[in-house]
Amino acid sequence: MSSTLSNWIAATRPKTLSAAITPVAMGCAVAHSEGALRWKPALAALLGALAVQIACNFANDYFDGVQGTDTVDRLGPRRAVASGLISPQAMWRATWLVLALVALPACVVLISSGGWIFAPLGAVSVALAFAYSGGTYALSRTGLGEPFAFLFFGPIAVAATVAGQTGEWSSIAALAGCAPGLLATALICVNNLRDEPTDRIAGRRTLAVRFGQAPMRALYIATLGGVVAINMAGALMHDHRWSLLALAAPALLLPSAWRIARGSAGRALNRELVLTGFALLLYGALFTAGWVA
Repeated sequence: MSSTLSNWIAATRPKTLSAAITPVAMGCAVAHSEGALRWKPALAALLGALAVQIACNFANDYFDGVQGTDTVDRLGPRRAVASGLISPQAMWRATWLVLALVALPACVVLISSGGWIFAPLGAVSVALAFAYSGGTYALSRTGLGEPFAFLFFGPIAVAATVAGQTGEWSSIAALAGCAPGLLATALICVNNLRDEPTDRIAGRRTLAVRFGQAPMRALYIATLGGVVAINMAGALMHDHRWSLLALAAPALLLPSAWRIARGSAGRALNRELVLTGFALLLYGALFTAGWVA
């Protein structure tokens, strides 16, 4: 593999893409249980979610690179623009290409199958891909990253995947989506906990900077408890086995929760990021297995 191609693959941040894949898989499982699984809008939902997520990652790489936020003191993986591996101009063009060539056609398919609600939903998703890192009031700089991750990688994503296939917005899909939304929140939480010292110097006002590390450690643990609670509520409200299967995912993160509660910091949190991303993917797989079995 050429170094250029490997740089672009790394810039997509493959370990974060479970946040886009999981809610779509879960939405497809819910649609399947209702006898409404349609492969064309399902594929459009998957490609659209991946495109927006990758565009968000590219835009984050671009903005943090040109604004000087990413420095040699960065505790996470090196970023392409800041490291000089990819030029800012190339990253900016790639961001728009991904949206134009993948996200836009996917949105058109979802509009035709699920209604015009997907037009503003798609526009907001694209806007958030840039707003996460760009502008004076970027979400990642103002402490809004976690709540938006919860909504758009959680209940909105799962319910929209179902609506794209059935034309109807499902309350059970929205409830189910709260679990991956919480795990996506946990991802952002660990990332911001790790970067709190350098974010403070750079002037980022993440939740970790605003409130300190102790509340963020508590928030991580609370997200796992929330996943358990949602599964138990789902078991009471709906006759499926997904609650029993999917609880293995938050259980996998109990050692991470213990280490974080005990004060794990800095680069040591990179391990917890990887495990939390894997748990998010595992949760989606187990949820899906329970609903289609």
